[in-house]
Amino acid sequence: MYVLATAGHVDHGKSTLVRALTGMEPDRYAEERRRGLTIDLGFAWTTLPGGQRMAFVDVPGHERFVGTMLAGVGPVPAVVLVVAADGGWSAQTQEHVEILDALGVVDGLVVVTRSDLADPAPLLADLPEWLAGTGLSGMPVVSCSAVTGDGLDDLRKALGTLVAGLPKPDTAAPTRLWLDRVFSIRGAGTVVTATLSAGRLQTGDELVVAGTRRPVVIRGLQSMNDQMSTVEAVARVAVNLRGIAAAEVRRGEALLTPGKWAVSSALDVLLVSAVDRLPAQLTVHIGTAAITARTRRLADRTVRLSLPSPLAVAYGDRVLLRDPGSRKVVGASVLDPLPRPLARRRGESARRAVELAALSAGPDPDGELRRRGIESAAVFDTLGHGQPSTEPIDGWLLDPTTRQALAGRLAELATEHRRRHRLDAGLTVGAVARSLGLPDPRLVAALVSSPWGLVAGRIVSTEQRPDALPDEVQARIETIRERLRGNPFDAFSAAELAQLDLTPVMLAAAVRAGLLVNVGDGVFLAPDARQVAVARLERLEQPFTTSQARTALQTSRRVALPVLQWLDASGVTQRLPDDRRRLVQAGLTRPD
Repeated sequence: MYVLATAGHVDHGKSTLVRALTGMEPDRYAEERRRGLTIDLGFAWTTLPGGQRMAFVDVPGHERFVGTMLAGVGPVPAVVLVVAADGGWSAQTQEHVEILDALGVVDGLVVVTRSDLADPAPLLADLPEWLAGTGLSGMPVVSCSAVTGDGLDDLRKALGTLVAGLPKPDTAAPTRLWLDRVFSIRGAGTVVTATLSAGRLQTGDELVVAGTRRPVVIRGLQSMNDQMSTVEAVARVAVNLRGIAAAEVRRGEALLTPGKWAVSSALDVLLVSAVDRLPAQLTVHIGTAAITARTRRLADRTVRLSLPSPLAVAYGDRVLLRDPGSRKVVGASVLDPLPRPLARRRGESARRAVELAALSAGPDPDGELRRRGIESAAVFDTLGHGQPSTEPIDGWLLDPTTRQALAGRLAELATEHRRRHRLDAGLTVGAVARSLGLPDPRLVAALVSSPWGLVAGRIVSTEQRPDALPDEVQARIETIRERLRGNPFDAFSAAELAQLDLTPVMLAAAVRAGLLVNVGDGVFLAPDARQVAVARLERLEQPFTTSQARTALQTSRRVALPVLQWLDASGVTQRLPDDRRRLVQAGLTRPD
């Protein structure tokens, strides 16, 4: 199917023309038919002599309904501009041409209608001048009368030629369905209509409402009154939705393929032409949406738009900016659909404008990743640039230049930490992620390189022996080990450790170095304490009491209780309900 918008100031001429071509009434309201004034969007369809099926979206021409006109032409790939021979070129016609030009419309026809009421020749002669400098310049022109039928065959032939030359839609693209009507049908529920300009729809598909991220399911599909299970672009569609009431969605909303579109409340855009004065507030039109935005000029033609509610956009989208006061319009192309917040410092707008200048040349996924530094792979996929050459790391894209810079900063952090905290186990992954501003601690592993390594969640030096302790600390630890050689369970008390000036940091370093083990409650023993304990407890009749264990270990209750609890936790012993214990793992290597 092909979908065209019929535009122009002469409402009664447009509607009569669509009626003559399709045999359908595009004006849905009695008031429209009575007054000869298109108030809302009208829809009709037909089959051309060449077999092509074509739908028309008839848009209002009156100046009071420009917003509705834009909702009709926004998602449609081509236009039929209707001008009345007896009415001539008007200010409203000129406004429609400016709007279509700002939207980037280049495919279509110009139809001079009502040729039965006036000679179309003078208007035909003036059209090239009226359309000069716009995207509509050079469009084929046909004159006809919808009343007498004169020229309608030529118009149908021209329409066939037009649609044959339209770009082929991408039917594999993710869906973005801009809604132009929403209503409810008894027994069916919520129904929306729209122009499907790319992708495909299928019954059972799940979509999300752009503004609220609310999921909905396609319950049924119609296209030109035919029930369908699948509809491919381009097509006019009516979609029966499950999961939402008609009152909860409206014209201007978009239904999206989940996770495939950037939904943003800020846009960076490039004006298609220079504008001397840019109002602080403008109406942004895209698809069928119209939303007021605050503007922040970054440079001559680059602008930051701040929106009160989010829109689904992608790089390269054409939007129209309209000043409701002066009725001036300007087209703009989206350069960044998901820009980072601008810092509040001098020169930030100019710096951002320079970045955006590089984006105006076309999609550049590697360049965009370089500008962002780090980005979620899922988010990057929604921007519209395509895929960068960098492979994702745990769902994140890391620009190579940024990665190198961050790796250097990590090495500096680790070196400084080692210098200031010689006995510390090393920076934790979480601390490094916070210091570097990483969005995910898992990225730290990708930044570690020699002479640093990642061990047990900490950044450690691979050039320094893990058991290397300062000489003065080593000597104090050796005092403990010497006493334990005489009695393996004669642990130093907290007061004795303090007399040796051994801090918790020093003791923890000795444990990491494998010189001591911490069995709990401040009790530090030699590394072979478990084997010695098992060897002594094996000599006891099983099960045994705490007092019997204390005697076998030749130590005090202060040491015996933490040792037994340590053995319980490691599964060597089992504590019974009567508070006795028995060995579970016996036969460990017994020292001589």
